[in-house]
Amino acid sequence: MKRIPLFFRVISGMFFVFSFGISAQQSASEDQLRQARAAAGESQQVDVSQYIQSGGNNTGRGSDVNVPGSNNARPMSEEEMGLPPPFGANLFDGGFESERSDGLNSSYLVAPGDKLSIQMWGAVNSANVVTVDNQGNVFIPDVGPIKVKDVPANRVNSTVTQKIKSIYTNNVSVYVNLLTATPISVFVAGPVERPGQYAGLASDSLLFFLKRAGGIDSFRGSYRNIKVLRHDKVVLEYDLYDFLKEGKLEAFSFKDEDVIFVAEQGPMVTVEGSARYPFRFELEAEQAAGQDLMYYARPLSKSSHVAITGNRQNGFVSVYLPLAEFSSFTMEDGDTVLFNDDIRPQVISVQISGSYKGQSFYTVEKNTRLLDLLSHIEVDPKQANYGAIYIKRESVVEQQKALLEESLQRLERNIFTAPASSSGEASIRAQEAQLVTQFVARARAVEPLGKVIVSENGKVANIRLEQGDEIIIPAQTDLIQVAGEVLMPQAIVYNPNATLTDYVAWSGGFSDRADDERIAIVHANGLTSFMAGDSDLWFTGEQSNQLAPGDQILVLPKVDTKLLQSIKDITQIIYQIAIAANVARD
Repeated sequence: MKRIPLFFRVISGMFFVFSFGISAQQSASEDQLRQARAAAGESQQVDVSQYIQSGGNNTGRGSDVNVPGSNNARPMSEEEMGLPPPFGANLFDGGFESERSDGLNSSYLVAPGDKLSIQMWGAVNSANVVTVDNQGNVFIPDVGPIKVKDVPANRVNSTVTQKIKSIYTNNVSVYVNLLTATPISVFVAGPVERPGQYAGLASDSLLFFLKRAGGIDSFRGSYRNIKVLRHDKVVLEYDLYDFLKEGKLEAFSFKDEDVIFVAEQGPMVTVEGSARYPFRFELEAEQAAGQDLMYYARPLSKSSHVAITGNRQNGFVSVYLPLAEFSSFTMEDGDTVLFNDDIRPQVISVQISGSYKGQSFYTVEKNTRLLDLLSHIEVDPKQANYGAIYIKRESVVEQQKALLEESLQRLERNIFTAPASSSGEASIRAQEAQLVTQFVARARAVEPLGKVIVSENGKVANIRLEQGDEIIIPAQTDLIQVAGEVLMPQAIVYNPNATLTDYVAWSGGFSDRADDERIAIVHANGLTSFMAGDSDLWFTGEQSNQLAPGDQILVLPKVDTKLLQSIKDITQIIYQIAIAANVARD
């Protein structure tokens, strides 16, 4: 998996407060510092200066949260670069804090400074915009103060209307609407990218403020131990794994000077191998059972065993367990868990192509042989050339690629290291090198077929099948294909009295680049042999071989004799390509 580098900010000892979109540099109050110290707990020593935002960073809405490559970004350590990201690290990659609207949700609690629109009609006509005072009341003439502090936005209308109608009992209608909400200031402390003070609404989520602070430090911060402090007391605790896994995020109404404190990262376990979530996972305690990890990592169904490596007080530990036993295995901080597929399949899948009846895919036992499967495949003898069956095999494709690559590398070494005794010869060698480079690039693009020849003279070898084999049953045909370096490549009706020279002549004859001394014949069973164009003799010395319907005549290109340094290697490669891929590469 591709790892995205994380960028961090250097934190200094100043912070900026932004209220109503206006920034004003302030010093931390004693109450704020006390909350930051209390957030760390008695067991942790905290340098509060780490949690105060550095100078000049805008905390208003819509500002950039993290700009990779900026001057404030600190380089990641080698240790960080070598580890997979923690589970949930991408939670703060989006721009949701700038895309959300500033509209009020129904659960917003009215706070001092909010503005209400109150309209009355009927016996009394009035339209006013009032502000919630510091005591949490709005004042209406002839009615008096009405308590609206901490009243949900969806109940403001009914609360105020009920109070007004207790005074105006007859023929008065009332409509109340919450117009604006007062921004609040929330501190974000602990291992986050940019600790400090941020403006928002009381109804904003925890994720909103964490995002404003740049997100949790993925190497040092905890995703499972986040507290909201109010007046030195914990009022809410969050475990973001509940949100990441089940979408649970408890609604909460923030107040001015609340502190969101991210605790130090807990024990971590790294997951690798056959799992849907190969990340680092934080344990809730110093030790955890394997089943807890599997709930979040979700190993693939093919996983059968688990390898666990790590350190304990008594030394290094390396354990290999079946998946069922791993459920009760106790993990500790720093362990690496590798989910592995260690059960060898006892069945293989093969494909049938060409002329046949019935299904095209078969699942058979591992040691099944070709004739065992062919006995279950129905063909039409008039349509299928069942005596010319051959197989395409992935393992042969890889072998052919490796052999071709070896030949190409040898060609490159020969042409690029050839000595030159004069400037004229050096110029010729440079031209040769350019031509060879183009040829090598085209040759590397050839995809071998991976043919396995299993039939000859109507007899089929009973070889063992492999996973992914494609069994080709050629169709009966009356045509001979002529391709390669001829003027008019085409299909010609088979004539038992015609010779190789006749088929070439019917295709317009050889092109200027044709090698008429060696012509490849690709037979219907996949076998490739070579003939001399002027004598119709096979290079194998067996004159009994004859052209047959379904054969392909492949006229290969001739290597320019001026390339004396590389003619032998290039010719060999052209033959390899003809055999492996049934193409003539110029």
